[in-house]
Amino acid sequence: MKEYSTKDIRNVVLLGSTKSGKTTLAEAMLFEGKVIDRRGTVEDKNTVSDYEEIEKINQRSIYAAPLYAEFQGKKINIIDAPGSDDFCGGAFSAFKVCENGILLVNAQQGVEVGTEIFSRYAEKANLPLAIAVNQLDSEKADWDTIKNSLAEAFGGKPVYLQFPVNPGTSFDGFVDLLSMKYYHFKDNNGTREELDIPAEYADEAELLHGQLVEKAAEFDEALMEKYFEEGDLSLEEINKGLAQGFTSGEAYPVFCVSAKKDVGVKKLMEFILNVGVAPKCDETAPAGLYIYKNNVEQHLGEVSFFKVMSGVVTTGVDFEESANGGKERFSAMYAAAGQKKESVASLHAGDFGCVVKLKNGKSGTTLAVPGSGLDYGKTEFPAPKYRCAIKAKAQTDEQKLGDALKKIASQDPTCIVEYSKELRQTILSGNGEQHINVIKWRINNEFGVDVELFSPKVPYRETITKVACAQYRHKKQSGGAGQFGEVHLLVCPAEGELNTKFKIDGKDTQLNVKTQDISELEWGGKLEFYNCVVGGAIDLGFMPAILKGIKEKMNEGPLTGSYARDIRVFVYDGKMHPVDSKEIAFIIAGRNAFKEAFRNAGPKILEPIYNVEVMTPAEYQGACMSDLQNRRGILGDMGADKGFSILKARVPLAEMYRYSTTLSSITSGSATFTMEFADYQPVPGDVQTKLLAEYAASESEED
Repeated sequence: MKEYSTKDIRNVVLLGSTKSGKTTLAEAMLFEGKVIDRRGTVEDKNTVSDYEEIEKINQRSIYAAPLYAEFQGKKINIIDAPGSDDFCGGAFSAFKVCENGILLVNAQQGVEVGTEIFSRYAEKANLPLAIAVNQLDSEKADWDTIKNSLAEAFGGKPVYLQFPVNPGTSFDGFVDLLSMKYYHFKDNNGTREELDIPAEYADEAELLHGQLVEKAAEFDEALMEKYFEEGDLSLEEINKGLAQGFTSGEAYPVFCVSAKKDVGVKKLMEFILNVGVAPKCDETAPAGLYIYKNNVEQHLGEVSFFKVMSGVVTTGVDFEESANGGKERFSAMYAAAGQKKESVASLHAGDFGCVVKLKNGKSGTTLAVPGSGLDYGKTEFPAPKYRCAIKAKAQTDEQKLGDALKKIASQDPTCIVEYSKELRQTILSGNGEQHINVIKWRINNEFGVDVELFSPKVPYRETITKVACAQYRHKKQSGGAGQFGEVHLLVCPAEGELNTKFKIDGKDTQLNVKTQDISELEWGGKLEFYNCVVGGAIDLGFMPAILKGIKEKMNEGPLTGSYARDIRVFVYDGKMHPVDSKEIAFIIAGRNAFKEAFRNAGPKILEPIYNVEVMTPAEYQGACMSDLQNRRGILGDMGADKGFSILKARVPLAEMYRYSTTLSSITSGSATFTMEFADYQPVPGDVQTKLLAEYAASESEED
């Protein structure tokens, strides 16, 4: 492979709904770029992109595949992204390293759910988009319906550079409004002839060409002035105007394509080279690269895929990992097209490559020449939408399961694995139920571990609502030295200003604080501990032991074993023995006094509340609102955005299990949502009664 400078490189991600033909288009682009000499098909399970076993089984992309094509003396790096929102992590990785996007629209379906979802993601990432109307050779292809669909979804942004001739099963060409030529295709391998526009299409072509020129002029004042003066623009000037509209996100150039027949693919690639955005990289700067994806491939091991962000990367040069200073040296580098790897000696800024078996080769890693200080940050992925607990069916496989999850999470940053000490569960989070099911398939088939998935426990909290006092004496005598400690304490909610006047044993009592310890708890909330003992009833040296006992009990709350929080404790009296009082005695006394006081202080269970925002087509708004209310959600503000309704609600985490699946079902897959932790709130009385009963039952089972 020849060496490409930054100006001769273009990076593009293929986006769109499932079945829009991204993988088939990628095959055609690789064929035109001479990377392959025969195009595979999804049905025959022999495409370059979908080479993983799970992709062949499902006949669709699940992982983003890095590819490349050499075309007209330049290089196009391509990322074929999955079309399901459950696997959107691949698209977000591509947004970090690609300057251009091609949004595929199925000519049979028009703008679909996935089209809108990925176009919104791209818009938020400020990624310029071109639209490829694909499958124009299909029986149900309808050009007028497509144009109406694009207008409804994207307003005035679609800019038509072509229109098809004979859309449907006879589709064999298009009129190009830039060159004002008719391109007729003689076979299914992209063999085309450039002809004059047939007379029956001449008037339509002139009309649409004029509209194109006017649209291109809108994006540049100088071009607009010339257009008003002369009524036309040159091809170079049209491309200049289109480039400005495309780069700013105000213009979506539209192309006519049949990826299956290789119709229109060359024109699309020419647009990427001539109008597309070049990498904004400096090849004269110190060498630095960003690893956007890693994978484990048979016979190769771990493969790290990167973009050169600056300078020129060559083999045999030392690199340093930005976060921890780890050293790396590339003994070999490759240009990757699926499993096909071609060795390269150097790669310039903006180019893509891969390397095997790095020590610091995880996704999101910056490697740069030592001392350069380069750091390209991390890829921002959407927050997980689906959460479940996972465990091995055989306890002896738990270690293997842990190793499998660690490897999968390193390859897929949207797979989040954490062991909750609090819940005593391994929690697996992802983008949806399909995503989780693919992870489960991999664990079963690639790592040989049978697992089960189930609803995770909820991280409840416990607190109090009233004032209560308790005392506890710990006395133990066995042979020699005994144990003695007595603690009198008062508890109340840790809220508002500090109050030290209470009624104790029926008498109004003013407590005087001698020492205090205010702790921010690692699980949220706080514990305020006040030593109010007078007259030396308890030696100051035993206060840390009492505090330790209280914290032990807060670590396993008296109601359901959940963490306790937001409590003030006043130790106001007690007793000690000159010989038998020891630290352990006051730990036990403090713990038990706190437990008794807690139970008498109007204890409440708190549950985590999440802010949920749903974006749904307006026709499903009522169904979404009803479902949120059935989940004990409290609806908040509502809004609208480009024909979508936006619903906001506060919903208990306990009610969000499998919500992504339900939402997809009631909206035919057209709605998306985000959720983030808000706060803790008391559970309703009936829910608390149920939780207490469940905890009591589990405790009796353990006994």
